[in-house]
Amino acid sequence: MTESIIHLKENNYYIEDVPLDKLCQSFGTPSYIYSKKSIVDSFNKLDKAFNNYERLICFAVKANPNIAILNVLANLGAGFDIVSGGELKRVIAAKGDTKKVVFSGIGKSIDEISLALKHEILAFNVESEAELYRIQDIAKSMGKTANISIRVNPDVDAKTHPYISTGLKDNKFGVDEKKAIDLYKVAKEMDSIIIKGVDCHIGSQITEIGPFTDAISKLLKMIDTLTLMGIDIDHLDIGGGIGINYDDEKIFNFDEYASAISRLFAKRKFKIIFEPGRAIVGKAGILLSKIEYIKKGQSKNFAVIDAAMNDLMRPSLYNAHHEIVNTSNCNEKKDTYDIVGPVCETGDFLGKNRKLSISPNNILAILDVGAYGMSMSSNYNSRTRPTELLIDGNKVFEIKKREVFDDLIRYESLPSV
Repeated sequence: MTESIIHLKENNYYIEDVPLDKLCQSFGTPSYIYSKKSIVDSFNKLDKAFNNYERLICFAVKANPNIAILNVLANLGAGFDIVSGGELKRVIAAKGDTKKVVFSGIGKSIDEISLALKHEILAFNVESEAELYRIQDIAKSMGKTANISIRVNPDVDAKTHPYISTGLKDNKFGVDEKKAIDLYKVAKEMDSIIIKGVDCHIGSQITEIGPFTDAISKLLKMIDTLTLMGIDIDHLDIGGGIGINYDDEKIFNFDEYASAISRLFAKRKFKIIFEPGRAIVGKAGILLSKIEYIKKGQSKNFAVIDAAMNDLMRPSLYNAHHEIVNTSNCNEKKDTYDIVGPVCETGDFLGKNRKLSISPNNILAILDVGAYGMSMSSNYNSRTRPTELLIDGNKVFEIKKREVFDDLIRYESLPSV
């Protein structure tokens, strides 16, 4: 089993100082449960690894947007990487500092840009020429100036799943290096734009350091070119994408990451901005689910649970692996099962070919779901979303209540005759 936030004590599984069976009895299943200690420890380890540099860790809100999680990070001094106006409003609701917000994403609307300017965010990560002109026009109309970075697409293979690779020339994100230099020239002449930095994000769940150093090396050369053109850079935003071990992936730690990047930076003095999401919260969450049925066949056995692809999309979407642990006492002989949900799709699985000792009503813990778990959930098949709990030592906080059916039809109505 990969390193996990759950641990066995006196024949019971715990998260921090709270037994999982107590959580099931009080809140039911399926339930998302997060360890505050895990989140704090991960943030502090990354921050400490770069303590020789001026830096800002901007948590990627899309990874886990619950305002309680964002508030934990805000209290640690985190900034935030957002990709929508809704995410900015979440940062505000979580009492985050909007002056520590960077705004990424290729489709920023007029309303979103206006909202961000109103709240004086740190920088827009500009992804196209059209966006740069839009930000200039809106800022000028509001009598404000907009801080910007250009998101550079360095055409580096992040060696990750193609759906979460963002730094290749065929991806929709950012602009190539030549186009970026041309945009910096244009931005320099704009009266409502202030150039602050260079931005890059090459993908997600990256398990090798090489793609990061390749991308940063290209950016540093580009920054040297910009300097010769009289364009000074205050910060380099190197994005996020640091992977975690869901299965048997060989990963690097924050100190190794910092060491590799430090060798590239030499004596450069600008601020480093990071945009981690998964690396901070991925290992911090589990999804508890009850086994409804055991279904055995000639060629395949199934454990049908009360969680489904609408609760955790990653296995169905990416064929992603999540370790699954039976937290209940069970004396059944181990067998091989596909762990599936009740959603009416063949792609509704949480794990395939898992060797487990299980019985109906046992509680399974699906591990490492703190990132892109609840944030990608849906109401497909008119299923209500799970509750979310935050554990702090022996304290349990219900940070999102379980949905009920009325929530699903709240904004629907029958046509009037």
